Amino acid sequence: MAIVYAFCCLFFAALNDFVFKLYARKLRSRGIFVFWVGVCFFCLLLLLPRNPEADYAVTLTWGLLSGFFSAAGNILLIEAMGLQSAGLCSTIYRLNLVLVVPGAMLLFGERLSWLQGGGVLLALAAILAFMPQRENNAAANSAGKGSRLGFFLVLLAAALRAGMGLSYKYAFSHGADKNTLTQLNALMWIAGGLAYALLWEKKYAFAEKDVLRYGLLSGMLVSAIVFFMAGMLHLPEGAASVLLPIAQMSFLGTFVLGLVFLREKADRKQVLALLCGACALVLLVKG
Repeated sequence: MAIVYAFCCLFFAALNDFVFKLYARKLRSRGIFVFWVGVCFFCLLLLLPRNPEADYAVTLTWGLLSGFFSAAGNILLIEAMGLQSAGLCSTIYRLNLVLVVPGAMLLFGERLSWLQGGGVLLALAAILAFMPQRENNAAANSAGKGSRLGFFLVLLAAALRAGMGLSYKYAFSHGADKNTLTQLNALMWIAGGLAYALLWEKKYAFAEKDVLRYGLLSGMLVSAIVFFMAGMLHLPEGAASVLLPIAQMSFLGTFVLGLVFLREKADRKQVLALLCGACALVLLVKG
């Protein structure tokens, strides 16, 4: 059953990243979209029980902090999706473990194994393979500025996602309630999306049908990811070293969806980057 949960998590994560890309193709408010994702996400999470023995001061503090990382990272991921391919953005975003491992060494005193070291090197190779190159032609170089911006935005998004992971690790090891912390994350999506829309984008229309439909769809997908991820890790037969790489391989699904439905290009260099990324995730988790 645990392996089924892992593949369900992979499926919904790949689909959600693809929905992000579909939404980002047009000039629509990213903030209002994230707001509606958070609203749907929060409403569905209200069904989850709470642990009365949890430390709610830790839950509140780290729930808000991890929620900030989550909301900000996803806003940047959506912005990057508007400038870069779905496959590239999803791959780099899922390789945030390359930052979580050294972050855990610095913050929690964990040791880097040889396998994890190899995973870090493979992940860096994958990221470098995706890096857009400067063109000699002035027109092509000008057009490439957007793709380079998208590349660096998704790198920043991955760094924020790593911050969320490290926040989770600290919170859960200090008695935080997992369900309440996740609900606080959803509230930060609501607040962060609202702030981004009103303060940065200057968008005030919250009832646009297109934005609302995409937001509610993504909110259900995000809820499904959280549900299957939590279920996967809590089943007694669930070995994290096996299941987490499967769940994180969602970028392979997003890459295929981009190829089939959006006709995104894939050369040998990108395929090699995907393979490096997949191997990196396996080594990082198994290490």
